[in-house]
Amino acid sequence: MSIIQEFKEFAVKGNVMDLAIGVIIGGAFGKIIDSMVKDLLMPIISWILGGDVDYTNWFVVLGDNPNSISNLAAAQEAGLNVFAYGNFITVLINFLLLAWVVFLLVKVMNRLRKQEEAAPAEPAPTPEDVQLLREIRDELKKQG
Repeated sequence: MSIIQEFKEFAVKGNVMDLAIGVIIGGAFGKIIDSMVKDLLMPIISWILGGDVDYTNWFVVLGDNPNSISNLAAAQEAGLNVFAYGNFITVLINFLLLAWVVFLLVKVMNRLRKQEEAAPAEPAPTPEDVQLLREIRDELKKQG
């Protein structure tokens, strides 16, 4: 068996394809969560805290800041050593929301799986030979 044939068999197995689909959907889902945090949640938090705050721009310069730079991108571009805790907070909120949504999805899937397992399976039809034997037995009972 050639290496190409072995790779084809490996690549088309269900687990590899399921994993690939999961990674693609997970990437897209991550973008949805990221947008939810940046476009929906953070503006609400900013409004509650009373200001238009860009959390990703919260940072502390570790060491000297000779030009008093107050923008994270400019500080990083200038080569300053920065502690960018605002960006970390945003990423942490993204992670927590994503983890929560995945938890809820797994919980729903487990509940559906349990319901499917708990549903009584329809009894298998009686085999034809057993049915014929029952009919013969019933006829013999009637005759005597």
